[in-house]
Amino acid sequence: MSERRQPGRPARFTRDELLDVVVGEFIARGYDATSMEDIARATGMTKSAVYHHVAGKEALLALALARAVDALFAVLKEPGATTGAPVDRLEHVVRRGTHVLVELLPYVTLLLRVRGNTAVERAALDRRRDFDHRLARLVQDAIDAGQVRADLDPRLVTRLLFGTVNSVSEWYRPAGAHDADEVADAVVALSFDGLRRH
Repeated sequence: MSERRQPGRPARFTRDELLDVVVGEFIARGYDATSMEDIARATGMTKSAVYHHVAGKEALLALALARAVDALFAVLKEPGATTGAPVDRLEHVVRRGTHVLVELLPYVTLLLRVRGNTAVERAALDRRRDFDHRLARLVQDAIDAGQVRADLDPRLVTRLLFGTVNSVSEWYRPAGAHDADEVADAVVALSFDGLRRH
C-alpha cells in the first residue's frame, strides 16, 4: 500500500495495489460471487473511489488476467526462447514459465481458475490456447532436430509440461522452504530428464 490507512481517512491505493487486493478477493470468493461492495470493503475504499480507478468488476478481471497472460507471452520473446537449440529454447520457456507462476502466483492462480463464463474469461482462455500452440510448435521443432524423443505427441508434451508447472500453484507458498529458482530447477530436471533424446 502506498499509504498506511489512518483513522477517519480513506485508503489510498495505486492501481497495482488495488489489483493485488481484488485478485485476493476473486480467489477467496470466486469471481462471480465477488461484488463491488466486497471489493470496497476489502480495500477500505468507497465504491465510488474504486470506480475512480476502474470501470467495474469485469475491468478488474481483465487487468488481472492480462497481467498473467502478458507475462507468459513475454517469456516467448526472451533471447533464451528465441535463439539456440530448440530443446534449450523449450527448457527456457518451461523454466521461466515456472518463475512467472511463482512471481505472479495470485494472478496465475486466477488465470488457471477461469472457465470462460464471460467475454473477458473467454479472451484469456483464447490467449492461453495460443500460448500452448506456440509451445507445441517448439516441442515439434525439438523433435525435428532430433533433440526430444519422437514417440510423444507434441500437444500432449505441452499439456504435461505446463500441467506440471501449473500444479505448483496448488502448493507453493512464498514464505515456504523453496524459492523460485529451486522450484524451476526441479520442474526442469523432472521434465527434461525423461524428455531429452540421449
